[in-house]
Amino acid sequence: MIFNLVTAVLLGMAALSGFAYFDRYYRWRDCFNDLGRCYDPKTGVVYLEQAGLVWLTLLLVCLGLVVMVLFLGKRRQKG
Repeated sequence: MIFNLVTAVLLGMAALSGFAYFDRYYRWRDCFNDLGRCYDPKTGVVYLEQAGLVWLTLLLVCLGLVVMVLFLGKRRQKG
């Protein structure tokens, strides 16, 4: 039961960080200048290239934890 809850929370966090990665970095990957900034004149928002690394790292950590929890849950059910 607790494994299912932890897995669901981690998958939710992975989905949110994946969306943030897409919204804050991936859509603007061709726009960044030498300083790692992209200015969107329509919204007046400056996107930073470092945001991609942060959100992608969080996504990979959450997905790694999901795999670990699922592996431990399967192992625990066996024995």
